[in-house]
Amino acid sequence: MIITYYGENSFKIQSGEFTILTDPVDASSGLTPPRFKYDILLKTLTAFPPHESMPEQGISIYGPGEYNVEGATIFGYLSENEVTDKILKTVYVVTLEDIKLCFLGHLADIPSPAIMERLEDIDILFVPGGGTPYIDQKKVAKLVKQVQPKIVIPTAFKVPGLKRQAEDLKTLLEELDQKDAESQEKLTIKKKDLSIIKPTQVTILNP
Repeated sequence: MIITYYGENSFKIQSGEFTILTDPVDASSGLTPPRFKYDILLKTLTAFPPHESMPEQGISIYGPGEYNVEGATIFGYLSENEVTDKILKTVYVVTLEDIKLCFLGHLADIPSPAIMERLEDIDILFVPGGGTPYIDQKKVAKLVKQVQPKIVIPTAFKVPGLKRQAEDLKTLLEELDQKDAESQEKLTIKKKDLSIIKPTQVTILNP
C-alpha cells in the first residue's frame, strides 16, 4: 500500500491498480488538486441533504453505510454530534490489504462514544492536526492515546500554499512525545511492517 498526501484531508491510497481518493482539495484552497484515476472517492464532509453530482469515474461514497468494492471493505459512521441542517460529517473505517485505516476527516471534537466503540484495532489513523476549525491538537493527542493506532497521519495542518489559517504540528508532536518525527514524501506500508511498530508512530507526509 502506498499513501500520498495532497494537503488538507486529501489522500491517495493505492493498492496495486486499485486507488482510493479522499476529500480532494480544489484550487481555491491554494493547493494543487489531485488529478489521477481513482476507483473510490470518499467524502467525509458533504452538504445535507447530499446533492453531489454524478462522478466522472469510480464510485463516490458520501455518507454512512457499509460498502464492499474490489477487496476494500468500508464502514461509514455518522458523526452525529457534528451534523447540522446544512452539513453531514462521516467517519470512515477502511480495510484494504488487511490494513485497517480510519479517516476522521473534518472532525471538530472527540468522536461520540458510538464511534469510539468502532475504532478498535485501527492500524493507521488519519486525524486533523492543525487545530481550528478542526479538533484541538491536545484533544487529538488524547484521542490517539485512547485509540492506540500503529500509525498516526496528521491532516489539515499548515503547509506551503494553503490559503486558510492553520497551525503547524509542533504542539501535537510535543503532546505525543514525538518532537523528532520527520516528514516524508509518501508512506509505503505492508501489514507485516505494522507488527514491529510500538508504540504509536507519527508519520508526517508532505503534500
